[in-house]
Amino acid sequence: MTVRVERIVTLPVEREKVWAFIADPEKRARPISVVEDFELKEDGTAVWHLKLPVPFIDRTVAVETHETVRREPEYVEFEGRSRVMHVIGEHELDSENGRTTLTNRFTVEGRIPGVERFFRKNMEREFDNLENALYEELGIEQ
Repeated sequence: MTVRVERIVTLPVEREKVWAFIADPEKRARPISVVEDFELKEDGTAVWHLKLPVPFIDRTVAVETHETVRREPEYVEFEGRSRVMHVIGEHELDSENGRTTLTNRFTVEGRIPGVERFFRKNMEREFDNLENALYEELGIEQ
């Protein structure tokens, strides 16, 4: 089973400011609650070390990620693979009249029981975390 989630947020700033945050793999990863650690490698790939509270996983899971599409400053897509899941994340930006609409999409395919259930249940909270970090970075009151 696959979980697909999407959230759209509109921010009162120019697209380039939002892009500076969302195009940075570390800034995308750090707000996610299950990310225990993050490594950015010299080749541009990144490893997210996740602590997933699901059965059969008793240690962190290394998810190797890389960007698959990057169209600055409007779209970035990344893919992550591990022994327990495959994830595709998309961030699309549209700007009009000094405001930017950010569309976040995530597709998670679990490879062991409980992974999809965790993300289906918790993705809204993870989107909240990402948005809160973005607001803080941009100095915007919510």
